[in-house]
Amino acid sequence: MTSVSTHVLDTSAGRPARGVAVTLAVRAGSGAPWVPHGTSATDADGRCKDLPDPPQGTSHVRLEFATEPYLTRQSTDHRSRAEDQQDAPRTRDSGAFFPEVAIVFAVEPGEHYHVPLLLNPFGYSVYRGS
Repeated sequence: MTSVSTHVLDTSAGRPARGVAVTLAVRAGSGAPWVPHGTSATDADGRCKDLPDPPQGTSHVRLEFATEPYLTRQSTDHRSRAEDQQDAPRTRDSGAFFPEVAIVFAVEPGEHYHVPLLLNPFGYSVYRGS
């Protein structure tokens, strides 16, 4: 069986991103329609441990991360902490430049795919982990 896992790390805070909603969709072939297959949210360690295995015949997986609510919360928390620090900047850009992140990747039967998202307010990167 093919399996998929992910986690989200907030590189601006240097810690896991808790509470990011993740949707998993699958398709069987490049021209096939996307089929929603499961949802989850990152835990205190930034991990989704309960994503369902893609069904047999899946060739592509899409992970969609709802980053806007998380980034908005972080921006608000950062402003509150900055006001308490004498040398911290008094203002910071707010909102989410990337309100969502979608990652699409090809899969082979029997493989495990761990795809971490490294997130910050103005950028992100992904890679195939182990």
